[in-house]
Amino acid sequence: MNSDEVSRYRCNACGNLTRFDVTSTRRTRAFHHYDVSGDLSVEAETVLEEAIEEVSCRWCHSSGSVVRLDAAEMLDSPPKGADGDPESTAGSVARSAEG
Repeated sequence: MNSDEVSRYRCNACGNLTRFDVTSTRRTRAFHHYDVSGDLSVEAETVLEEAIEEVSCRWCHSSGSVVRLDAAEMLDSPPKGADGDPESTAGSVARSAEG
């Protein structure tokens, strides 16, 4: 996967769109800068290669039901609230608190 690509996932078991545990292996190149006291600061890190090994849902812990969405599916997805529920948006939460 290219570091410029943005991946979005969906759990078909519970509908989660926001919380996933992603296990990956990366090969990177980075500039290591040690200051005079010996403290390390990693700068200008570039991902040369990345392999996604597993993606599991943080809500229901399913890994077999998680799918990667393509660009068209990401554009078609309705806006979700903080909990991933399409009915739960900041506006509806504020309205329900008032009334």
